[in-house]
Amino acid sequence: MKQKNTLGYVIFMAVVAAIGGILFGYDTAVISGTTAIVKNQFALTDMLEGWYVGCALIGSICGVLVAGSLSDYLGRKLTMLISAALFSISAIGCAVCGSFDSLVAYRIIGGVGIGIVSIVSPIYISEVSPAKIRGTLVSLYQLAVTVGFLLAYLMNWVIDVNGDLAVSGELWTNMWNCEMWRGMLGSETIPALLFFTIIFFIPESPKWLIVNGKLDKASLVLSKIYSTAEEVKEEIDVTNASLKGETKGKWSDLLKPGILLAVITGSAIAILGQFMGVNAVLYYGPKIFADAGFDNPMFSTVLVGVVNCVTTILAVFIIDRVGRKQLIYWGVSGMIICLVAIGIYFAWGAQIGLGNGFMLTFFLAYVFCCAISISAIVFVLLSEMYPNSVRGRAMSIAGFALWIGTYLIGQLTPVLLGWSQAGTFFIFAFMCIPYMLIMWKVVPETTGKTLEEIEAYWVNRKK
Repeated sequence: MKQKNTLGYVIFMAVVAAIGGILFGYDTAVISGTTAIVKNQFALTDMLEGWYVGCALIGSICGVLVAGSLSDYLGRKLTMLISAALFSISAIGCAVCGSFDSLVAYRIIGGVGIGIVSIVSPIYISEVSPAKIRGTLVSLYQLAVTVGFLLAYLMNWVIDVNGDLAVSGELWTNMWNCEMWRGMLGSETIPALLFFTIIFFIPESPKWLIVNGKLDKASLVLSKIYSTAEEVKEEIDVTNASLKGETKGKWSDLLKPGILLAVITGSAIAILGQFMGVNAVLYYGPKIFADAGFDNPMFSTVLVGVVNCVTTILAVFIIDRVGRKQLIYWGVSGMIICLVAIGIYFAWGAQIGLGNGFMLTFFLAYVFCCAISISAIVFVLLSEMYPNSVRGRAMSIAGFALWIGTYLIGQLTPVLLGWSQAGTFFIFAFMCIPYMLIMWKVVPETTGKTLEEIEAYWVNRKK
């Protein structure tokens, strides 16, 4: 009974932190349904359209730069509260703003929240999770992200379908028929306020408490995670031993041999993952389907969200059984095949008689392969591969690399698609190769290992 109670409490803490992922996913994906409307309403140039899409990503870059220091100094819980407040301000502001400049400002605020939560939520989950189920619980965060994607796509589709309904009231009519983007962006208010409220019901991360010398509070939290006093004492002793006499890490610690390799590897994984096409799909899915000749590109994007979400549920159940690296090997191999097939469709589909069914099949297969591999794995790996004393700072650097890649894809995808639709997908396929090589040659298998055992792998590496 005690073991069941502790497991339930751990799951509760993980689920609460994972709600930040829903906000991450919603805020990231909702933009896809608003771009054309906002561009028309504010008479934006192509450059300003790119700025509207990219401004939140600039905020995200700023968010990840401060997230590590905030979470190391203020704690994981308080930092999540800050991100929830930023999401709430952004959603409400976007719904009522009076100009394009103010819309951009509120999108940037939301972007800062995305950057912060993308770092601190996976860290929190990894630090409260026992080693044997850590992969499953951290992958709940990625599942929450895909739920956020799906909710955003559904909301965009519903508002788009019902945008021409006759409704009473001049303001309400104008909002639905001319300013549907307000409802799309503003609907994020509800999950943002829920996240802000429910964070008060979870404790601070026990590892953060130990690192900061608050052993009594750490023991209290750990007693709710582990079944016996011996396990609690062992967790405290192991964490203290990994600190090697230090209470807080410094930025200079990231330059130590082994640790520097871990930081570089994590950053490479983060940025390369963005150049394999996933965020091009998220931001420009409706445009890609429209260019391919689909009659209802918004609904096709909903199908992408459904496959993404369902596949991530599967990944949650198998990630600690199959292993991180095996999922990457199989998933990325499938991504390469699908991306090449999509490229062939755009290049020669008309000549050889390939229809929309061919395109949709391989597009959804690509989403499946991506969701079960790199999307499910990236936050798990980044949250568990760094030492306790510098985890927040190291995650910030990896997160910075991730968002730089995301911003570049957000800005460059329209240019690439305009240059060559087929060539764009062939480039995405090619970028899968260095990712696979890094995972094969450098990254250890972390399934079932404690955070301290993973830390020892990097510290003990000679090259």
